Amino acid sequence: MSGAAALSSLDLAALLCSRVCHDLISPVGAIVNGLEVLEEGKDAATKDFALDLIKKSARTASAKLQFCRIAFGAAGSAGAQIDTGDAETISRSFLEDDKTKLAWNLPRALLPKNRVKLLLNMLLIAGQAIPRGGSLTVEPIGTGESMGFKVAAAGANAKIPQGMAEQLSADAGGAPVDAHRIQPLYTVLLAKDCKLAVGIASEGEAVVVSAK
Repeated sequence: MSGAAALSSLDLAALLCSRVCHDLISPVGAIVNGLEVLEEGKDAATKDFALDLIKKSARTASAKLQFCRIAFGAAGSAGAQIDTGDAETISRSFLEDDKTKLAWNLPRALLPKNRVKLLLNMLLIAGQAIPRGGSLTVEPIGTGESMGFKVAAAGANAKIPQGMAEQLSADAGGAPVDAHRIQPLYTVLLAKDCKLAVGIASEGEAVVVSAK
């Protein structure tokens, strides 16, 4: 795939669609598997297992779709605003589980949609720093519609994902872009639209993604 500097709008759209499909394959596939087990199951325990799998996978797929709708989608007409309270709700549904907790310390406010989309994409990047789980803490930088963000990821062996610092760098315009690298690039594009610079760094035992 061509470098970020030469990426067309069609390539950007196609790569983002590939990213969303990749995220949904697992839970949707699990639903299909659950339905097959349900059809073939001959005892109550097997059918209960299948129904539980279907329910959990459906909730996961729904949470991912709602998150991706705002993080990658149009999220309303041009100039639309998004409630940070709604962003918190979908982020909790998508990110929180038995291993990972979210501390959301932003004031509730209506912010320009691309600024909220930027925050959600920052959360995705920060989550990659703690593959074994931990905590994600969201803090504001500044106030009002010009607000920036800081997302700290803390957990066992938290570390910057390989190549992520370079992918978020302003000098990464010529780096090859594929479906795995499109999300960091999209985060950079959102930050530029918001007149912010996004970066990632280690701070003590945490990894911090910031846009300011």
